[in-house]
Amino acid sequence: MFYGLNRLIKNILPKSLFYRALLIVAIPVIFLQLVITIVFFDSLWIKTTKGMTRALVNEMSTFLEFYNNEEYNKEEITNLFSVYQDLNFEYVKDENFNFIYNERWFSPIDRTLRRELKSRFNEKNFWFDTTNYKELIDIRIKYEDGYFKFLVPRDRITSSSARIFALWITVPASIMVLISLIFLKNQTRPITNLARAAEKFGKGEEIEEFKPSGASEIRKAGYEFDKMRKRIIRHLNQRSEMLSGISHDLRTPLTRMKLQIAFIKDKDLSNKLAEDINEMEKMLNEYLQFAKSSFQEKDEMFNLTELINEIIKKYDKENISKNLIDRIYFNGRKNLIKRCINNLIDNAIKYGKKVNIELNKNNNNIFIKIDDDGPGIPEIEYENVFKPFYKINKGRADSKSSVGLGLSIASDIIRSHGGNINLEKSKMNGLGVKIFLPF
Repeated sequence: MFYGLNRLIKNILPKSLFYRALLIVAIPVIFLQLVITIVFFDSLWIKTTKGMTRALVNEMSTFLEFYNNEEYNKEEITNLFSVYQDLNFEYVKDENFNFIYNERWFSPIDRTLRRELKSRFNEKNFWFDTTNYKELIDIRIKYEDGYFKFLVPRDRITSSSARIFALWITVPASIMVLISLIFLKNQTRPITNLARAAEKFGKGEEIEEFKPSGASEIRKAGYEFDKMRKRIIRHLNQRSEMLSGISHDLRTPLTRMKLQIAFIKDKDLSNKLAEDINEMEKMLNEYLQFAKSSFQEKDEMFNLTELINEIIKKYDKENISKNLIDRIYFNGRKNLIKRCINNLIDNAIKYGKKVNIELNKNNNNIFIKIDDDGPGIPEIEYENVFKPFYKINKGRADSKSSVGLGLSIASDIIRSHGGNINLEKSKMNGLGVKIFLPF
């Protein structure tokens, strides 16, 4: 039960740090306002309204008592109450005292006035309305063969302090919350900037000099992230330089070996050695391409649909079908995405006769699916084929035709863009490759 309640609360609460901090500030202010408002209305406004209403009803009751007494002059009593008690009234002859109440149960003024009138008069002998006039209240009390119509100023039974109180409790609270919004925005901005920089760096994008700011804890996290970023960039540069040196050092002896093979008279032996050297060169080139797949190419907005169409057109094969949505734009490294799709289509054409390419999107992701009708890959090997230099002998072509880096490079490119790549059995009983890219 408590677990379910805790989970429900977590689902209701906002996920953003800014709005959570805003709740921490706003909830105590709102709660304090509610408590003060309840205390005010209970101890001051309602009691004051009740006292003023009771005084008015007593005045009207007193007037009727004197008016009904034969010892007093009715005209004189009317003048006295009109002048000194500020009661504006008139007598209306109407034997049918039948008026319909406009029930306003939500109005404290109506409830209090009805209660006080009921305590002095029979419920069938009075009627009132607080909405007919803007500044007056219409009260009618049955008397003999007619009724007295009292037009009472509204401020005689209501206190203006309620409006003043509402103004003073609302305006300062709103100003406080507004100031809190400004301060909270300034406090959460460094965290947002740090998260944005980490996301861009994780995708392999180039980041300008990152300047930590904010509270000491956030500033420290920013400094540590910047140090880590610089160490990783230095490591990648060192790796690139090392690979360039390896490439230069290995190509020279391979070239000499090719020249020496030309002087071997045994052609069978010469062909075998040449085949081994070609395979070594291919492995070297593939490895260099794999290592350079994280090269910091700048992001750009490009038409992904147009890019895939260009790739398909280059193959010029009728066995490649497509189902692409027009004008899907993506912000990323165009050359790397092109290389990834090329690798996947190359694999599909190499091992299958028919290839189908689909491109779709929703509000959050772009979906690319490449299916073939080849022999496929066993499900237990789905994770392994993304490892560098991993090759499957069963169900695929000769291992010498590949060094096992195509899917590794494709996976590295997609993940560097914040996406994901999965394998499954295709509708054509071959291999299906699904790509998810954040939109």
